[in-house]
Amino acid sequence: MPTIVVDVMPKAELLDPQGKAVAGALSRLGENRFSDVRIGKRFELTVEGEVDEATLARARELADEMLSNAVIEDVVNVEVIER
Repeated sequence: MPTIVVDVMPKAELLDPQGKAVAGALSRLGENRFSDVRIGKRFELTVEGEVDEATLARARELADEMLSNAVIEDVVNVEVIER
C-alpha cells in the first residue's frame, strides 16, 4: 500500500529546546561533528488504493490545517513512498 509521508519542523526562527538538549548530550558524549539538532515530526498516512493528484493535494491541505501548527511549524515535505 502506498504511504504519504508528511514531515513537519519547527520554524527556523524559533528555539527548539528538544534539539538543544540533544545537541548538548551529543557534545557531552564527545560527538563534535554535529553543530545543531532540530527535532520535528513525521506522519505516515497509509492510503487505500492508488495515490492520485487529488489525494496528494488533500494530504497537503491536512498537513497545513491539522498536522502542523502554522504559528510555530513548517510543513517541509509531503511525498509518496511505496512499501
